[in-house]
Amino acid sequence: MTLTELSIKRPSFVIVIFSALALLAVFGYSMLNYELLPNINIPWIVVSTVYPGASPNEVENGVTKPIEDALSGLEKVKRIISTSYEGVSVISIEFDKTADIEVLIQEAQRRVNQISLELPKGIRTPVFQKISLSETPVLQVGATSDLPSREFYQLVKDQIQPALARVEGVGLINLTGGEEREIKINLDASKVEAYHLSIAGIAYAVNSSNLDFPTGRIQGENRQFVVRVAGKFSSLDELRNLVVGASPEGSKIRLKDIAEVEDGIAEIKTICRINGIPSIGIAIHKQADANAVKVSSLVQAELNQLEKQYTSIKLKFDIAHNQSDFTLAAAKDVQKDLLIAILLVSAVMFLFLHSVRNSLIVMIAIPASLTASFVVMWAFNFSLNLMTLLALSLVIGILVDDSIVVLENIYHHLEKGEDRGTAALYGRNEIGFAAVSITFVDVVVFVPLALVAGLIGDIMREFAIVITASTLTSLFVSFTITPLLSSRF
Repeated sequence: MTLTELSIKRPSFVIVIFSALALLAVFGYSMLNYELLPNINIPWIVVSTVYPGASPNEVENGVTKPIEDALSGLEKVKRIISTSYEGVSVISIEFDKTADIEVLIQEAQRRVNQISLELPKGIRTPVFQKISLSETPVLQVGATSDLPSREFYQLVKDQIQPALARVEGVGLINLTGGEEREIKINLDASKVEAYHLSIAGIAYAVNSSNLDFPTGRIQGENRQFVVRVAGKFSSLDELRNLVVGASPEGSKIRLKDIAEVEDGIAEIKTICRINGIPSIGIAIHKQADANAVKVSSLVQAELNQLEKQYTSIKLKFDIAHNQSDFTLAAAKDVQKDLLIAILLVSAVMFLFLHSVRNSLIVMIAIPASLTASFVVMWAFNFSLNLMTLLALSLVIGILVDDSIVVLENIYHHLEKGEDRGTAALYGRNEIGFAAVSITFVDVVVFVPLALVAGLIGDIMREFAIVITASTLTSLFVSFTITPLLSSRF
């Protein structure tokens, strides 16, 4: 008994199969994440190390070369590109496409930690970054209020940023613009020279006097006390009165004698404006496995809550860029395209075959063929992104090819006077190889795209797999649902 004969004589078999597929499709669709682009694996790691005040030559000899030598032994390294700037070392490592970046970045950190004692003492902790298109900000927001700029920046840093970081799915949060508070010590070069002091000695005196650390414990009969040295400066006057040296006569030289201590702002390196109004920019990144649309929605709800909480200072957030808007718009456009495509295909079928029945059968065949797409996307951990949505839009015209060929032949047998069951069976059997060839002509085009390696493969793989799954399902639909409905109507 052929598949078509089984479908006609045992319709419950086909109904159960496609009911299960429909349930899985609904579940799979509910589990899909919305993303702008597919998960593109770019096998690069960038190691950035800041060495304040060092010349490019010092950076190269003291930082770049030792780190480069340590990282050159990593597996699957294709090439290493290192650049030494004034105060900054940047090392970019390209790996083979098959490399596991998550494992390699941990191995790179371990190797650099092993040589940390060989690096200059003044460097900051090296920063390891992997290049990923999915790590672009989900939301870019500008914050304004009636507070003075410096106080507002501190509020954003101490209160608003932690509140947003607690939102589910939020990863990294970057601040740009604003005026950050900074205590400045403006040395008078002539006075420093007159007192025979060195800048390094003054810096050491300031740093060593601004410490807060535990020193031990005192054990009593019934209790224990922790002893700490609270040596951090609590006011500008304490800093001004700090002793930084002594004159030949033995008198104390205080910081206020050789410098002006100012409670000012840090050097402004970035400026953020929203609609021409100076503001503090907040770039919000999602976690790697988080749903971009859900994260965006939760963050916007939190922003509204913060505006209500700080109404006294007229806190306002303006969204400059919302990545989920474009993704949701694309998804809605695809839904409209699917509906329009189904109606247009049904209208074309009615125009050429003059049959409402055939039009209805096509309207059922299209969504039945799409069910497997959402199951496959869920099973392979795909997302609803530009490529998968494009595939769903493009595949509509392909899905009806097999059913149209089968329907036309069944219609031909009906015109010859055969009953519906016989016409459905013979009509499909006669045209079966033609339907298979039509399907596999499309499959052999898109399957190789799913096997392409490299960046192009990452972009096209989800697109090709979705089209292939939908096309093969349409062949199955033309062998089961289409003859079944033709024999029953």
